[in-house]
Amino acid sequence: MVYLGGDMKRAHYLAEIARLLKIHPVAAILGPRQCGKTTLARQFVSSGSLKPVHYFDLEDETDLARLDAPKLALEGLRGLVVIDEVQRRPALFETLRVLADRRPLPARFLILGSASRDLIHQGSESLAGRISFIELPPFTAREVPGNSLRKLWLRGGFPASFLATSAQASRQWRRDYIATFLERDIPALGFRLPAGLMRRFWMMLAHYHGQNFNASEIGRSLGLSDDTMRRYLDLLTGTFMVRQLSPWFENLGKRQVKSPKIYFRDSGLFHALLGVWSEADLRIHPKLGASWEGWALEEVIRAHDATPEESHFWATHNQAELDLLIARDGRRIGYEIKYTDAPRLTPSMRIALRDLKLDELSVIFPGDREFPLADSVRAVGFDAFLKAAETRREASAGRRRARRKT
Repeated sequence: MVYLGGDMKRAHYLAEIARLLKIHPVAAILGPRQCGKTTLARQFVSSGSLKPVHYFDLEDETDLARLDAPKLALEGLRGLVVIDEVQRRPALFETLRVLADRRPLPARFLILGSASRDLIHQGSESLAGRISFIELPPFTAREVPGNSLRKLWLRGGFPASFLATSAQASRQWRRDYIATFLERDIPALGFRLPAGLMRRFWMMLAHYHGQNFNASEIGRSLGLSDDTMRRYLDLLTGTFMVRQLSPWFENLGKRQVKSPKIYFRDSGLFHALLGVWSEADLRIHPKLGASWEGWALEEVIRAHDATPEESHFWATHNQAELDLLIARDGRRIGYEIKYTDAPRLTPSMRIALRDLKLDELSVIFPGDREFPLADSVRAVGFDAFLKAAETRREASAGRRRARRKT
């Protein structure tokens, strides 16, 4: 991470864009609105690795009109073509498929979108084998100084909120963001939903943060069906607002919880929906523990670069549970995430360690200490976890550089 005035250069993602564009003719940066995708693309363009550069912003009516005949507009271009807010013109993917198959390849395409592959499914269908995806989150704990972590937790990672010059400016930005998201961004994706109703759903969902989603309960409150509630939830998931943490199923002969757990992916927007604007507000709010646990859980998943398919929780109806299970590369790594200064081993942890055959189990808590709780179980302060994760990343990057040299 490097500060550039009021901006930050996200070197890891810049290197990833360059790497992926050498493999595929199309790279897509997906993430929530105003998380920094456009800034990242401009930083990549300024690196000068591909020239000339042609830029289309599909929120600009002029650029949108230029792509009314997309093949005519794009086929003569050379170098790098950047298309921002591509979800506004999903039919472009078919044209990109044709252009990506040309040999020799005269241009590569960097496309930016504010919706997941599930919502702009043409990207994964029409461009299969021709496209790589990068999910860009708002700023993460690895990208900010250690003394800014509490501000990151309170304000969230959206650049305009985190870097705001005052708490009041951050507050106003988040209020405006929520209003714009509901009134403009969702309709722009083709969903004609009443903004007021979606706001009520979103606010009710804030009270399920860290809990199992109950479509029937929320549906009764809003006078809508379970299926409608699930569609609303999928929409918020597909626009990177909410994480649905799916349950892990093990053939244990036990009744297991089947509905997903819900977490707001950005703590600042979560706090805005709760009306939490300061550390003083947060300290006395009943959702204090749930807020920290959700923020830390999101950071742990990001530290592992874990996909939704690799990230789960586990719970049985006899109260045994595990907050997070990362299952990848043949290993099972468990996490309990607790807002406490005195983590301890619990019977539930012992059951999870045994029944899930965990390779290791960590209890993440605020602070920088680390100490054992039992065989294969450690208490790890959040700061210590971040430092260890960064050390692993640097070692992995070093190994990749060494392989490239040989």
